Amino acid sequence: MSLSEDAATLAAVPLFQGVDPARLKLIAFAAERLNVAAGTELVRQGEAGDAVYVVLSGEASAFVKVADGSELRVGPVPVGTLFGEVALLADVPRTATVRADGEMAVLRLDGELFFDLIQEFPAVGIAVMRELARRLDRSTALLRGR
Repeated sequence: MSLSEDAATLAAVPLFQGVDPARLKLIAFAAERLNVAAGTELVRQGEAGDAVYVVLSGEASAFVKVADGSELRVGPVPVGTLFGEVALLADVPRTATVRADGEMAVLRLDGELFFDLIQEFPAVGIAVMRELARRLDRSTALLRGR
């Protein structure tokens, strides 16, 4: 995929609505594009977070370890999803493991680039907060057994 195609994928992500196309190209250029194989762990629960990821193609699943040591799948991570932001925003270890379901392509934005983006585009920060609230609601519902 080209830089322009990566920027176009970012433009389709709700989080990046309102970010001008030239800036999206700069983000795509500054980010690291990774192609990952099925089963690859992109982030691991408990590890330190230094970057966020945007799914360009393919899909992953998010898992959390529960008290008995088993993993609980807490949701899909489809194309256009940003993940890994909780560890950066809260300065805590990764809260989940994200594993590729099949072959995937992701953009890795290091923490500095992510924070620059939020400072330059406050709407991106608001979108991140809304998505975090939705995920919390889904996780709470899962725990309640809905």
